[in-house]
Amino acid sequence: MQKLLTRVAQANTLLCVGLDPTGSDEDITRRLPQVIAETAPYAAAFKPNLAFFLSRDNGVQLLRQVIRSVPDGIPVILDGKFGDIANTAMHYAQFAYDVLGADAVTVNPYMGADAVVPFARPGKFVFALAKTSNHSPIQEAQLASGQPVSDFTAQLLADLDATHGNIGLVAGATDAAALGRLRQLCPKQWFLVPGIGAQGGDLAAVLKAGLFADGGGLLINASRSIWQADDSAAAARELMNEINEHRSVTA
Repeated sequence: MQKLLTRVAQANTLLCVGLDPTGSDEDITRRLPQVIAETAPYAAAFKPNLAFFLSRDNGVQLLRQVIRSVPDGIPVILDGKFGDIANTAMHYAQFAYDVLGADAVTVNPYMGADAVVPFARPGKFVFALAKTSNHSPIQEAQLASGQPVSDFTAQLLADLDATHGNIGLVAGATDAAALGRLRQLCPKQWFLVPGIGAQGGDLAAVLKAGLFADGGGLLINASRSIWQADDSAAAARELMNEINEHRSVTA
């Protein structure tokens, strides 16, 4: 988290550049370092999606190269959405941190603390799914208390963070009202926010609902809208500037 906070302050950015590479092996091997180099000045973090690499014969090797190519000082969030019992989670954590060299991961907390805590190492960070950008009847289901499952999950993650530290949330941009509820439940935790760009999330509403008073607290992810752009640098710069315009108003 300190690495992220330092980067956010130095670059004045909340943009997380998602890396969901599509195309032939030859094309993405050429284009990945290009996109990283072009967007790095505007990135608070990079987020490679594990599935887009594992689907290729050389995926793990390519992913390791991608992570090593990210400039020093910019955190890398491995988007693996890991979620298994503690001894298995420990091995996933070793893969993400020790084999690949990632700084943070995404996890699915459906199996409870066992699926989250092994990733909350000192010097590392976990973003756990609370309210995703897709429609999920499970997350929206109402408990007997009247609370949706997503809010219950957020409260669980707040309690885990209070005990273990280094735990944030994934909160989709496609439901700003839900994100605002999560912010009330988790006033001090950072949120990773997918759903801006190709998925149509409302950036202004999300920033209003979720920013800290100091203008931090959210990492706004964009993947397809940057990867598919004719000029990835321009796309990243424009989104960073748009985010910062709203930060200055909201903060």
